[in-house]
Order: sequence, then structure tokens, then C-alpha cells
Amino acid sequence: MRAVTFTDGAVRLVERPAPVPGPGEVRIAVTLAGICNTDIELLRGYMGFSGIPGHEFVGVVDNAPGHPELLGRRVTAEINLGCGDCPTCRTTGPRHCPNRTTLGIAGKDGAFADYLTMPAALLHPVPDTVADAAAVFVEPLAAALEPGQQLHLRAGMSVLVLGDGKLGILCACALRRLCPAIVLAGRHEAKLAIAAGQGVAVRRADVAALRREFRPFDVVIEATGRPEGLADALDLIRPEGTIVLKTTTFATTPVNMARVVVDEITLLGSRCGDFTLATAFLRDGLVDVAPLVEATYPFDAFPEALAAAARKGAMKVLVDFTRT
Repeated sequence: MRAVTFTDGAVRLVERPAPVPGPGEVRIAVTLAGICNTDIELLRGYMGFSGIPGHEFVGVVDNAPGHPELLGRRVTAEINLGCGDCPTCRTTGPRHCPNRTTLGIAGKDGAFADYLTMPAALLHPVPDTVADAAAVFVEPLAAALEPGQQLHLRAGMSVLVLGDGKLGILCACALRRLCPAIVLAGRHEAKLAIAAGQGVAVRRADVAALRREFRPFDVVIEATGRPEGLADALDLIRPEGTIVLKTTTFATTPVNMARVVVDEITLLGSRCGDFTLATAFLRDGLVDVAPLVEATYPFDAFPEALAAAARKGAMKVLVDFTRT
């Protein structure tokens, strides 16, 4: 099969044997995959990654020993594979299993290949009404919705999303269903327009201007992708407020811990989310992800696709495994 590998900062298109499903697993023929900022960070050295990356995908089950009902189903899959035996797996699930592997990120070959294997229990069927290009967004949309699962976000709360990248836009557009007055602050007019078109209040990411117009926010979701984003969030949160951290970068993030302590601010890490919820949002048309797609490349043009995705300000770049 065709596959992409990242090794020591180099991108290679290689041929590999197609994987064989293990116990409880199925094999999926990848149809479409999305390039995530995490993939770009992996190439730069995040997690010391080496292997086949990719974790945003949709595909068709083509080999399902023990699960004939899944053959031919269009699916996506959760990305965290727990051991199933530890106290964490038995209580809260595999997402924080200390022995977990993570699709395309840590210990599990990912979706930038013609085929991948996944446990059948982690699959999520894609509704017929959801196009492949939308289904690729199930994983990032689940992550965008997660703050609403972690916090009791109420309609009257003041919520700010910092950062108008793909994740920031998804957070604002999705969480608007819980907090109608949510504000998205960013630096790019075209990106802000995508969120404004879905009913989100948008502003320029000018801390001083935001402080003049708004009272300190109850919740700030930091999704800037920049190490200094947390400092901006601290300037905009109220005492005893909550900052939700979405940014993961290879660079060190400075934190003024004195302000966190004195103002009794809660810092909440937020990573993956509920795929069932995200799938329902797409099925019911509660978020329009189509404007987030910038371009689609065939597999053989993966280096060009990666370069496009790594360009500053890029939107979602997709890789089509059905095209050469």
C-alpha cells in the first residue's frame, strides 16, 4: 500500500504491506484524510514522532473478521487506543490510559496511508447525509465541542474564543449553540467572516480593544496556536474565571503563575471530544464545515498538500486517496 512517513523531519512517500487486522480490529480503506496542525508539529519534532501520521479521516471497512456487519460501512474512528485493563480504562475510558497508543501520533500507524486498522469498538459510522469532506471533521469538531462537555456552559455566560484558525472557528460555531453571545477574536478578516456567516460575533484580536468593549470574560478558550496566546487569555479573563487551553505547540508556553494564583483562575486542558456528539452536529447541520476546506490534493501530491497546510493562515487541506 501507499503511505506517508515522517522520520527525523523528513517526509517520504513509501510502499508498505497492507496491515492485517488483529483481534477485535477491522481494516479501513482510507478515502479522505485531513492534515491537522498536530501533524505539522509532529514533523517538527513534537512527541519525537516517527511513522505514519494522520488521525482525521473517513474510509470504508474492507476487512472485518468477526464483524461482518461492518463490511462496506463508511466510518471514522476515535484516535485513543487504551489497554482496556488499567483503572483509567475501566473508569473513564481509554483517552487518558497511561499505556495508550494514539492513531497517527503515538505508537499507532495513522491515516496517511491506503489502509489502517482500528478496534471495531472505536468506529463511528458516518450518516449517509454527511459528505466525506465533512466526515473528516468529526475528530476536530469533537475537540471543539469538548469545552461544553467539560464545563457547565450556560447561555448567559460571556465566552471568548481566541484564535481564528480552524479549531477556533469550529469552537465558536459549535459552542454558539450553548452560548449564543460567544465572541471569536482573530487576525484574519476572511476567517472571521466564516464564523460571522454562522451567527458568531467576531472581533479583531486586539487585547486592549477587547478590554475596552467587553468586561472580563467568564471563559476564554485559547486556540491561537501560539505560545503567547495564554498571556493574552490571562489579560481577558475575570478573577475566578476559566481558561480552556486548546493550543499544543512544540515551543514552550510562558505562564504568569502569580496571576493565576492571585486571581484564582482555572486552567483547563482540553484535547479530544465525543465523536457521537460531533457526528450528530454534522448530521443535523448545526455546524457548516465546508467553508473551512481550502483545497484537496491527490495522495501523490502529499508533499504539496503538506506545504499548503503548513502555510501561515492556511485552512483545512484534505488528501484524497481515491485520486492519483
